[in-house]
Amino acid sequence: MTQSREEFEARLRKIGAERYHDLHPFHDRLHGGDCTPDQVRAWVLNRYYYQHTIPMKDAAFMSRVEDPDLRRAWRSRIEDHDGTAENEGGIKRWLRLAEAVGLDPAYVASREGVLPATKFACDAYVRFVRDKTLLEAVASSLTELFAPKIHANRIEGLLKNYDFADDSSLSYFKTRLKEAPKDVAFGLAWVLDHADTQEKQDAAANALIFKTDVLWSQLDALWSAYVEPARIPPGGWQPGEGLLLERAS
Repeated sequence: MTQSREEFEARLRKIGAERYHDLHPFHDRLHGGDCTPDQVRAWVLNRYYYQHTIPMKDAAFMSRVEDPDLRRAWRSRIEDHDGTAENEGGIKRWLRLAEAVGLDPAYVASREGVLPATKFACDAYVRFVRDKTLLEAVASSLTELFAPKIHANRIEGLLKNYDFADDSSLSYFKTRLKEAPKDVAFGLAWVLDHADTQEKQDAAANALIFKTDVLWSQLDALWSAYVEPARIPPGGWQPGEGLLLERAS
């Protein structure tokens, strides 16, 4: 049976409450100050691959949209990450974080050393948005509903527990606290407007579950490679690689 607008929104929010990656134990370690410098670097390096794919995902989505109003509304997402003349963009802010933790930004931007599972998860997200219905593609972005909480917790935890953390290095998260509410308000309203049958609601909910799996699997890969039992797969970043020269010496 088709759910009411209010019931369906509650269903989407329940998915986040049960499956969003803020529940992953890696974030407890990170925000609690229990990660080693190399574990923080591994997280920054691998998360960059996700940041790198977000504007590609959004461009793939826009290439399929025939409605200019929807394209216009979605375009700012690419600009938020890639930057404009007035806004340096999220990718550059993330590279500033990489430099703050001792990684060479050029090395991080090269995407060398990214874990295979990170690549598979992020690339699968791009393919999902490219190949699924527009409703499913938009619904997969609704993890943004739950992002402000994790960004706020991350800012607080990193500032409290790590010497590298300051306004400059954490500017990505602080900026997303301002950008994300706009994006999620539009995306949520669009999904609620267009998921008008049980079949469409089920598809949208499953798309959001898929996206939570994408985020969760990246942290599982980090945990396996760098926390315990710390088995770094072939091609994965090895501590000591890609460091700034002054940190490596």
